[in-house]
Amino acid sequence: MPDAPKPLTIREFQEHIRERYYATDHARGTPATFLWFIEEVGELATALHGDDRENLAEEFADVLAWLCTLANINGLDLEAALRKKYLTDGGPAGHK
Repeated sequence: MPDAPKPLTIREFQEHIRERYYATDHARGTPATFLWFIEEVGELATALHGDDRENLAEEFADVLAWLCTLANINGLDLEAALRKKYLTDGGPAGHK
């Protein structure tokens, strides 16, 4: 039986996206990249209304990848941002 894959941190995934796509993403810039991200969010919205679990998983993965892209080209460490906002002092008060 093969070993289970090593857990993947958000930082590791964001770095993977940076290594593979940063030059292209940076050249495209934030406004155009944001439009790609919104397109993926739309595809996720459509998948949420269907019953194709494989497609749903793919769309969640795409949204996360494009979010990492936006963070990369804007110099933001998503894992650090999540830790600060959601894992410090009991997390945010009220609704997110």
